[in-house]
Amino acid sequence: MNQRREDTVTGPPAAIVWFRRDLRLADNPALRAARDAGMRIVPVYIHAHEEETPWAPGGASRWWLHHSLAALDRDLRRHGSGLVIRRGPSLEALRRLARETGAGAVHWNRLYEPAAIARDGAIKQTLRQDGLDAHSHNAALLFEPWALQTQSGGPYRVFTPFWKACLGLGLAENAAPPPEALALMAAESESLNTLGLLPQRPWADAFADHWQPGERGAQDALATFLDRAAADYAAGRDLPSERATSRLSPHLHFGEIGPRQIAAAAQAHMARSTDRGTFSGLETFLRELGWREFAHHLLFHFPQTSERSLDARFEAFPWTRDHASRLEAWQRGRTGIPLVDAGMRELWHTGWMHNRVRMVVASFLTKNLLTPWQAGARWFWDTLLDADLANNTLGWQWTAGCGADAAPYFRVFNPVLQGRKFDPQGRYLRRWLPELARLPDKDLHAPWEASAQTLQHAGIRLGRDYPNPLVDLAVSRKQALAAYQSIKTA
Repeated sequence: MNQRREDTVTGPPAAIVWFRRDLRLADNPALRAARDAGMRIVPVYIHAHEEETPWAPGGASRWWLHHSLAALDRDLRRHGSGLVIRRGPSLEALRRLARETGAGAVHWNRLYEPAAIARDGAIKQTLRQDGLDAHSHNAALLFEPWALQTQSGGPYRVFTPFWKACLGLGLAENAAPPPEALALMAAESESLNTLGLLPQRPWADAFADHWQPGERGAQDALATFLDRAAADYAAGRDLPSERATSRLSPHLHFGEIGPRQIAAAAQAHMARSTDRGTFSGLETFLRELGWREFAHHLLFHFPQTSERSLDARFEAFPWTRDHASRLEAWQRGRTGIPLVDAGMRELWHTGWMHNRVRMVVASFLTKNLLTPWQAGARWFWDTLLDADLANNTLGWQWTAGCGADAAPYFRVFNPVLQGRKFDPQGRYLRRWLPELARLPDKDLHAPWEASAQTLQHAGIRLGRDYPNPLVDLAVSRKQALAAYQSIKTA
């Protein structure tokens, strides 16, 4: 039996608020529940990445987490005390902290990955057996995955009816503001710097030039998007050279802002605006928020899909077995296909990649190179600041053609045509591939088609200054379609 009631802690009762990927004060249901109960709050982050195996955070995610925790600590200190940091195992850390503080309750916001669901369920049961009030809340989604069902009572596997069901329930029009005051209770804490979250790689040094982790950074990003990009979002979101997307994905993953806040702000902006472009752009934007919701719905109901294709026929797909050298060329942005290479270099230098380009590089890896989608998903997991298991799984399986509501396998993104359509002046390519900058626009997307004189004038020797293409796009497309045909009737 827990002995916390024999402690000599005096004052109002205490409640532990266990922060995970909900690193904000506004619209935080766990924090609000503890505050509304009139309890002193012990805010804690427990470092226990081994409990998330096999999907412990990658290098880029750890960089963001470090700076997000630092930002949360600063925000809490404005209320009188900082974030308590402890090491796992999580259950042991929570029990120990409850004994030290005399806490009678523990609140947290739910995670939806398979490993987290199993862990949190066991922790809640044990804490309640100890005599503690243990409660979990929803801070990460508009709707719980079990709240949406098809007419037959099963989970959705197609996005459009899923989104119609979400709209039928109604999107959030309000979100709770940050609390004006919190009664915080201090406790012994480990230093954030001892957790070793910052990657020992020079590649992470430039992230700070592009990002501002933390709740303030998330709110600034949302405001900037609504004021400057929302009106052109419907078309501009496909242009990788433009700052036309919200870039909220890392903030959403770490819970520095929640989907209710975004939906409420977008709908309020729509209501104030008389511009039809803004209304159309924000409808499209909210639909993209719906895809995030759909991704979590799928992972919850089909937890095996982080490792295995939802379409079981792909278990027999003839992926290339010896793909290590081609995979490395893809990772380094040395495939000889400009739009693919530009995207992979953007990822390496900024920890992010434009969504249009994500689809192109994923299609090239899985279809033109016939490399298993899991290899690409793992690389994104380690290098994306917004690496999210649900979104990452949905995106890769959608592009590979093996997931829910997937792109037809015969849809093979042609990087040359995609580049000419969405980066016609080559601004995106020239930014990330300076060695090709002197090529004319018409040759930039397919330098192997340029004349010898044009290449010489641009100072380029293919195979030396820029790689020859790893594969012929037309030939490799035919090979991909033949591979699909081999499993089509399986």
